[in-house]
Amino acid sequence: MDLTNMPKTKIGIVAVSRDCFPPQLSVDRHKKVCEAYRKKYSDADIYECPVLIFESEIDMVKALEDVKKNECDALVVYLGNFGPEISETLLAKHFEGPKMFVAAAEESAANGGLIQGRGDAYCGMLNASYNLKLRNIGAYIPEYPVGTPDEVADMIHDFLPVARTVSALNNLKIISFGPRPQNFLACNAPIKQLYNLNVEIEENSELDLFESFNNHEGDSRIADVVKDMEAELGEGNKKPEILTKLAQYEITLLDWIEEHKGYRKYVCIAGKCWPAFQTQFGFVPCYVNSRLTGRGIPVSCEVDIYGALSEFIGTVVSQDIVTLLDINNSVPYDIYDADIKGKFDYTKTDVFMGFHCGNTCSQKLGKCEMKNQLIMARSLPEEVTNGTLEGDIAPGDITFYRLQSTADGILRAYVAEGEVLDVPTQSFGGIGIFAIKEMGRFYRHWLIEKNFPHHGAVAFGHYGKLLYEVFKYIGVDVAEIGYNQPAGVRYATENPFA
Repeated sequence: MDLTNMPKTKIGIVAVSRDCFPPQLSVDRHKKVCEAYRKKYSDADIYECPVLIFESEIDMVKALEDVKKNECDALVVYLGNFGPEISETLLAKHFEGPKMFVAAAEESAANGGLIQGRGDAYCGMLNASYNLKLRNIGAYIPEYPVGTPDEVADMIHDFLPVARTVSALNNLKIISFGPRPQNFLACNAPIKQLYNLNVEIEENSELDLFESFNNHEGDSRIADVVKDMEAELGEGNKKPEILTKLAQYEITLLDWIEEHKGYRKYVCIAGKCWPAFQTQFGFVPCYVNSRLTGRGIPVSCEVDIYGALSEFIGTVVSQDIVTLLDINNSVPYDIYDADIKGKFDYTKTDVFMGFHCGNTCSQKLGKCEMKNQLIMARSLPEEVTNGTLEGDIAPGDITFYRLQSTADGILRAYVAEGEVLDVPTQSFGGIGIFAIKEMGRFYRHWLIEKNFPHHGAVAFGHYGKLLYEVFKYIGVDVAEIGYNQPAGVRYATENPFA
């Protein structure tokens, strides 16, 4: 499957210059940065704005019009020298997409390079940041924002996933179906923060979805979707009798997206999957959810709106498939002692099992089979619980993360890097044994203490740096972004005498 529902970002870079510094210094350095970027990154889509902002608001307007005309989605303001703090921050104010500020390092002391060739952008960046704050403008500033052309090129490349994600959120609609299941207040979703993030939401009834599903009965496209499912499942196709209904449901969701996304470019879904779903639709939607997520259209379970949002963010950051799992159960000591202790550098409280019924894409499972949903089949006829994709999650690096408006309406997040261990789970569902350093303390003093729900999003790779920057950029207070703090670094609520 190819990822759709994915933005592409064109970066425009604008050089600025203070009138008491040689303007050619900024022009030349600007050109070197663009050359370095194109040389280092083959997929570079960077537009070199020919307008130098030279201490003039009129120059700012010309540069703004130029980057807009050339369809730039993100902006880099480059201080080749000290820079005009008013004009450069006005440019950022009036550019509607994500923006970054970065500055030139001094090049050489040879031949008077620190006399006529000194730019003082190190100083100018301080004034730029102050003026951004005065105007309430959010901007991405790298960890160390002053560098040579090669270093600045790397900074711009680091900015690209952040810019891509911010642009995507500004064009996102979340489509939800039905209220949360009873006893799932943990997925409580105060939606005010969605609007603060400029994300739209369309809330629908399950009955609307059921009507649309029934209207798709006999759709001519169903046979082709069934063939595609059969090819994907291969020998794991243990419930072939349910594929026609699943294909009908997949087409229903895809048509709903096209008919309801409106003026928004990107969509994710917060879906309902129980308690009445199985008895009325006649299956569980897990496998279809996994297939849409595999295309870059995340579908969360249990009407988890912020879970869907988190999945979408991870998809855009990583440009890869993600999943949503319960932070589910501890690892039994017999598995730990037999398969983990002495083989991996993790304690018993560093490891846990991440599980969900069957929503993880087949591409992220070591081996998969279509089965019935065991938990639901304990209280329902088995034939209405078919449609879940089971298998152990493939081992490798992961990032566990989530963005959430918690019960108090505050926007909070967490990010923790770790791995899925190559250890059999001996369990059911889409499941893996996850290892995150100091997970036990993180679980108690951040996840529990800050009221996060049981669902966590999983990106397949280490994306902590980028996700942290995205959360900062979109306005999450840094005091509300948690991570698994190393041993010796105490959480605010951690008992110092324990």
